[in-house]
Amino acid sequence: MPHLDTADHTVGDLAFRSFSTRRPGRPVYVLIHGIGMSHRYLKPLHEELSTDAEVHSIDLPGFGGLPKPGRGSGIRIIADALGVVLDELGVSDAVLVGHSMGSQWVVELAIRRPDLARGVVVFGPVTDSRRRGLLWQAALLARDSALEPPRPNMIVFTDYVRCGPIWYARQVRHMLRYPIEDRVGLLDVPLLVLRGGADPIARQSWADRLGARAATAEVSAIPGHHHLAQFTASRESAERIRAFAGALPQLS
Repeated sequence: MPHLDTADHTVGDLAFRSFSTRRPGRPVYVLIHGIGMSHRYLKPLHEELSTDAEVHSIDLPGFGGLPKPGRGSGIRIIADALGVVLDELGVSDAVLVGHSMGSQWVVELAIRRPDLARGVVVFGPVTDSRRRGLLWQAALLARDSALEPPRPNMIVFTDYVRCGPIWYARQVRHMLRYPIEDRVGLLDVPLLVLRGGADPIARQSWADRLGARAATAEVSAIPGHHHLAQFTASRESAERIRAFAGALPQLS
């Protein structure tokens, strides 16, 4: 794997950490983790994409061992600050890839900072508008955890411990309230809705409905994998994302 640059970023009281593989002149991807998580479970996808592209994985405030802000920062606040971090990294016209709740942050970022996005990938997006309840989501997460291999499950568990229940609870309120199905309709760039074919959290019917709400979208599934398909099927995930990026309009 090419050299990985690590940097800390502070925007107001929000602390971020970036993990960057630089490849000047190559396509650029930004990877954003989901609730409770960090860049660690995105590492296999980062490594696959970075073989021929520049890739930045970002840990968000309160996650991955970063300090927790004194307030429960909402989706738009985090997205705005994330835009500042990408400015510091010199990122523009990137494909923004968000997994699970990360899908919400990248959609909002692309709406608010269209200069940063060539395209948006929502991978295992949450939350299904027909199952948008805390008990529903807890049950689906428990079901998925029982289906995932031990290695990614261990990363999930240890990251959840580092996050802690208080910050997780503050963020889950924002996750459940964010109307991603409405927000994707405001995107000015193409959208890829990607999921594991056996993901109980982001079902096919939800992916289809989400894709139908965007002006330009495609929907794709990786058979036999669950919510953590970006980890368990990192090579195929990277291939789907590369194909999507390769079909995007050329920059002027």
